Amino acid sequence: MRFATQKYFDRDWARLKPEHQRQFIAVVREKFIPSCDAWAQAADDGLPYVWPKSLRVSPIVNGGGIMEMTWSFASPDGRATFHIAAEDGQWICYWRRIGDHGVFRIP
Repeated sequence: MRFATQKYFDRDWARLKPEHQRQFIAVVREKFIPSCDAWAQAADDGLPYVWPKSLRVSPIVNGGGIMEMTWSFASPDGRATFHIAAEDGQWICYWRRIGDHGVFRIP
């Protein structure tokens, strides 16, 4: 699976404290990327996928396929939104927003 960012994510990212950026990167590398790879394999096989509970991935209500994940439960209350799409036969995870609960206003 490939990963890309959208303009709101890039703007949100620039506002995060460096230690929060490091926290996010660690969670993505350790948990999210392997989970996305498993999701992609399940999707290719036509099977459902259950995200690890530790990531708290869930669809955003009326979000049209936009999902949210929790990357920190403490300081900060870290959330990120994303959607996954197929392009040219390859899955791409698009990061949409990152921050706290405020990201849900425009996911």
